[in-house]
Amino acid sequence: MALQASSPSVFCAIPVTAPASCRRQFQVRASPPAAASSTGGGDGKVVMNKEQTKGAWKIEYSGEKPETPLLDTINYPVHMKDLSNTDLEQLSAELRAEIVHTVSKTGGHLSSSLGVVELSVALHHVFDTPEDKIIWDVGHQAYPHKILTGRRSRMHTIRKTSGLAGFPKRDESAHDAFGAGHSSTSISAALGMAVGRDLLGKKNHVISVIGDGAMTAGQAYEAMNNSGYLDSNMIVVLNDNKQVSLPTATLDGPSKPVGALSKALTRLQSSTKFRRLREAAKTVTKQIGGSTHEVAAKVDEYGRGMISASGSSLFAELGLYYIGPVDGHNLEDLVTIFEKVKSMPAPGPVLVHIVTEKGKGYPPAEAAADKMHGVVKFDPMTGKQFKTKSPTLSYTQYFAESLIREAEVDDKVVAIHAAMGGGTGLNYFQKRFPERCFDVGIAEQHAVTFAAGLATEGLKPFCAIYSSFLQRGYDQVVHDVDLQRLPVRFALDRAGLVGADGPTHCGAFDVTYMACLPNMVVMAPADEAELMHMVATANAIDDRPSCFRFPRGNGIGAVLPLNNKGTALQLGKGRVLVGGTRVAILGYGTIVQACLKAAEALKEHDIFITVADARFCKPLDTELIRDLAAEHEILITAEEGSIGGFGSHVAHYLGLNGLLDGHLKLRSMFLPDRYIDHGAPEDQMEEAGLTPRHIAATVLSLLGRPLEALHLK
Repeated sequence: MALQASSPSVFCAIPVTAPASCRRQFQVRASPPAAASSTGGGDGKVVMNKEQTKGAWKIEYSGEKPETPLLDTINYPVHMKDLSNTDLEQLSAELRAEIVHTVSKTGGHLSSSLGVVELSVALHHVFDTPEDKIIWDVGHQAYPHKILTGRRSRMHTIRKTSGLAGFPKRDESAHDAFGAGHSSTSISAALGMAVGRDLLGKKNHVISVIGDGAMTAGQAYEAMNNSGYLDSNMIVVLNDNKQVSLPTATLDGPSKPVGALSKALTRLQSSTKFRRLREAAKTVTKQIGGSTHEVAAKVDEYGRGMISASGSSLFAELGLYYIGPVDGHNLEDLVTIFEKVKSMPAPGPVLVHIVTEKGKGYPPAEAAADKMHGVVKFDPMTGKQFKTKSPTLSYTQYFAESLIREAEVDDKVVAIHAAMGGGTGLNYFQKRFPERCFDVGIAEQHAVTFAAGLATEGLKPFCAIYSSFLQRGYDQVVHDVDLQRLPVRFALDRAGLVGADGPTHCGAFDVTYMACLPNMVVMAPADEAELMHMVATANAIDDRPSCFRFPRGNGIGAVLPLNNKGTALQLGKGRVLVGGTRVAILGYGTIVQACLKAAEALKEHDIFITVADARFCKPLDTELIRDLAAEHEILITAEEGSIGGFGSHVAHYLGLNGLLDGHLKLRSMFLPDRYIDHGAPEDQMEEAGLTPRHIAATVLSLLGRPLEALHLK
C-alpha cells in the first residue's frame, strides 16, 4: 500500500505494501530518515520503506484534523477482530494522531495515553470487552481505550462539564470495568472479579493494566501475594515506562525512579545477556504450555538475573507466572503473547511485563522533562502549551515558597511527598534543599508513617499530599501520628472542588476526617497571605500534629508578608473582616472570598452583614463564635467541604453550650452530600450552591425576603 499526502503535514504512516485484507488507504506526508530508501509518488511526495525502518510509523503533526480512514471504521472493539497485524499498526498510528489532535484542543493527560496505544489496540483485538474485563491503573492511561469503545465522538468533551470523565467510569461505559482515578487498586479489583467469575461459573478473562508509577504502592503487592495464593486465572500487565512520579519532572529534568523495584526493572531492561537470551528463546516462549512452559520460565529467570536461593524470581515467589520484558510498542509480540495466554486453559495469575515510552510517537512529549504528562491546550506542531497568564501564583507555589523560607532559618524542616513533587510544589523545595526532600513513590501510607518516624527524631516533617490522596493513608494519620501526638505537619493541597479532575480528586472530606481527631490542629487560609502564616504556624507547633488545607487555583492578590516569610498565628483565633448587623457569616478557608463578595452584593439591598474568617476548625475560636451568636439574629457558616466539617463543629459547640436555645438562627452551607462530577470550577460551585449569589440569597431568605433572593444575579 503506497501512502501519499493530499493535505500537508497531517500525519504520515509508512508501509509501502500491505496484505490483501487491508483494502483502505490513507494519505500522509512522509519524511524518511537518511538511511531509509524511499519511493516518490507522482506528486513528489515521499513514501518511507517500512522494512528499512523496522516497521516504524512516523507521524507528522499539525493543527489540522488527521485523516484516519481505518480508525473511522472502528466504533467498538468488535470491529477490530479481523484486522491483520499491518492493519493494527496502521490503526495505532491513526489512534496516536487522533489523541494528540484531541488533547491539543481540550487539554488533559497526554503522554500516559500515548505510551499505551499499541497495548490498547492489542488488548481490544484479542479480548472481548465488556464481557472480558480490562482495568486501567492509573486511569489517566485510558484515552485510547475510550476512543476504541464507542466514545470517540465525545472525546472533545473530556474533562468538561457534562462531558466524558478523564478516568474510567463505570456508569459512563460498560467497557469501563472499574473506576481508577487514584492508583494501585487494579490488581485487587481484578482478583475480586476473577474470584467472583469463578464462583459464578463464568469463563471471561480479567486483565489489570498497572503502570505509570502505580506499581510502587503496597496494595499492588498485597494483591499479587493474594492472587498467587488464590491462583485464579487473571492477567496483570505491568506497563513499565520507568516513571514512578506524577508529574514526572523535577525543576532540573526528569525525576529519578524511586525504589528498589524500579532499579531492578531498569537492570532487567538494559541487560544485553537477557536480550540475547530472549531472542534465542523467542520460539520457545511463544509456545507456552507443558514442558516448554518450564523451559521458558527457567530461561526467563536466568536472563533476568533474579534467581534466588530457591531458584525463583520475585514475581514467581508471589505466585505469578512472569512473561517479559516485552516491547510494549511491538504489536505483533503483544498480540502473540495475549493470544497464547488467553488460550491457556488454567494459567493462574500471569504477569506480562511490557516496556513502553511515555509520550511515544510525539516528539515534544518524548523530549519534555515532564513528558507532557498533564497539559492545557497546545500547538500540536511544537507542543507549546497555551497557558493563561495570571497576575498571581498558584496556592501550591505560595505554599512551596513559604516552606522554603521556613527551611532557610530552621534546618529541622524536611518535606515529604508521594510521587507528586510537581503537583505539590515540592520540586521547588527539592531544588533548594535536595537532602531534605523525600519522594517516597505513590505510597501515602508509607509517607505518613515515614514522616512520623522523622518527627520522633526531632525533625519537623511537612507531609504534602493532596486532600483526596491522604484518604489512602488515614489509618496511619490516626494510629501513627495523632494517637502518639507526633508533630507531623500535613499540607493538604487540592482541598475542595478541583474542576476537570472531578470527584476522584475532589478534596471534600479532609476537614471532617482530620478535625475529628483529638490531637490535630486544623486550619484553612482565606487567601495566599494567610496560607504563608499557617505554614509558619504549623512549623511552630511542636507538641502535636497539625494540618492546613488550600485549594487548586491561584491566589487573589493579597499583600504577602515580608520576604514571603509568614508569622505564626495565635492558635484557635479567628478574625472579623467586615462589621455589620443582624446577620453574621463565619467562613472557613478560601470561601471567605465568596462571603465578602456576597456582603458587597447585599449592600445594594441595604443589608450590611458581618463577615468573619474562622481560620481554625480545631481548636475553634469559641470567643468569636459566642460574640457572633450574641450580637446577631442569624449566623451562617460557610465552607467548601463535606457534611460533618466546620459547620458541624460550630453547631456542636453552640448546642452543647445552650446558644441555640434562644433567638439565634443557625444555617450551615457546605458541599452537598453527593459527588459532584468534573467540569469547569464555576460550574461546580454553581451546582454546589456555594457561589456569592447563593450565599447572598441564603441571607435574603432568612431575612424574609425570598423574592429578592430569586432575582439575584
